[in-house]
Amino acid sequence: MALLANMTGKQKTLVQTLGVVVFMAGLGWASVPLYDLFCRVTGYGGTTNTASAAGDVILDQTMRVRFDASVERDFPWSFEPVERTMDVRIGETGLAFYEVHNPTDRPIAGTASYNVTPYDAGSFFTKIDCFCFELQVLQPGETVLMPVTYFVDPEIVDDRDAKVVHTITLSYTFHATDIPEDYTPPAEVVTN
Repeated sequence: MALLANMTGKQKTLVQTLGVVVFMAGLGWASVPLYDLFCRVTGYGGTTNTASAAGDVILDQTMRVRFDASVERDFPWSFEPVERTMDVRIGETGLAFYEVHNPTDRPIAGTASYNVTPYDAGSFFTKIDCFCFELQVLQPGETVLMPVTYFVDPEIVDDRDAKVVHTITLSYTFHATDIPEDYTPPAEVVTN
């Protein structure tokens, strides 16, 4: 403050403006990780939870889970769920597969983004294991089945907004990603 007291009006304005610019740049830099944390904690925007294993409470009530798949524009992979819907008991572990095919003559890497609708159900949909947790590299002509292991948290039946949900849609979109420089292709790839 003593520094500001000895400055002229123009100098004070300049220092204050620079302070605001630095503060706003810091907020801009921190906004993505903070928003991601907010979505994971609250389930906002259909962000799901993760767990190492399912809980031990399984209810008699069932939940229909729909599976959706898409790829970003001009991404050459074909990508679709093996089953479009599954009915699982709330709390029970479910296992779904997506089939992915690289029809090109070159290896291609992709990562999957995901969300759950309705958004109120996002914080109750928990993934135990998912292909979306890691980079995927498909060799030329390769077709693979990619699993997702999940459960619907039994606490959904007590939530004021989510307890009326009877169908949850899990959506994935694959996006092109650069193949890492240290990537080593598998020794033997089985293609269809």
